[in-house]
Amino acid sequence: MVILRGLYSIYALLVFLITFMILFPVFCVAAWVPGWQKYGRVVNQFWARIYFILIGMPIQIEGKEHIQKGQPYIFVANHFSYLDIPFMGFLPGDVVFVGKSSIAKIPLFGYYFKKLHIAVDRSSLKSRGEVFIKAKKAISQGSSIVIFPEGGITTGEPPHMNRFKDGAFSLAIDKQIPLIPVTLSFNHLILPDDGRLLLNFKKGKIVIHPPLVTDGMTSKDLPALREKCYEIIQNQLWKDNQLPESEKTIIKSV
Repeated sequence: MVILRGLYSIYALLVFLITFMILFPVFCVAAWVPGWQKYGRVVNQFWARIYFILIGMPIQIEGKEHIQKGQPYIFVANHFSYLDIPFMGFLPGDVVFVGKSSIAKIPLFGYYFKKLHIAVDRSSLKSRGEVFIKAKKAISQGSSIVIFPEGGITTGEPPHMNRFKDGAFSLAIDKQIPLIPVTLSFNHLILPDDGRLLLNFKKGKIVIHPPLVTDGMTSKDLPALREKCYEIIQNQLWKDNQLPESEKTIIKSV
């Protein structure tokens, strides 16, 4: 079994590298030509879909009907695996990712990410402020934003999430746009964060929940919005992973 997982993982890595190198010139052109960044992100989404077809991994998507064309959103999702970013490439529309600045240090891939998306150094107050400004600008131009509000792959006990940080919810309230919780149900089983980078062949699942409306909300409503979003995603994770009541643990806010 381990040998088969190893061979499958090597194949998946090779497909990733080959397809990325084929598309990298397209990403560069989109990054260099003013106003073309959104086209680079369209290719990004195409890449995600083709990649999972090529590695033979079926993806079940529920709730796409909750997304209205032309409406920008803040998408927030659980973050247990390196697969989470490519999975979120299945979201429709122009979507800008907010990711850790460490991604920008990866050769070639980091360059493309930094030019087409938003990198943040969470330890820097200045960087977090700049990200807020860039995200608001992207929303004003009609783009949606993807944020993993746990702040990275931080939990060692999936499917239990760590608590959410405030950034995504503050942004949604500031721009008065809907926030959509997204559950990535099985990525922690497909590609566990155990340092081995071995894939398990399992059907992926993405649940797009109904939008949470922020019209009229102020900063005073942020904690309630954050907790509601957390509960929606966490309950879906428990449901899909069939956790018994005795193993369900809510991590309290600090």
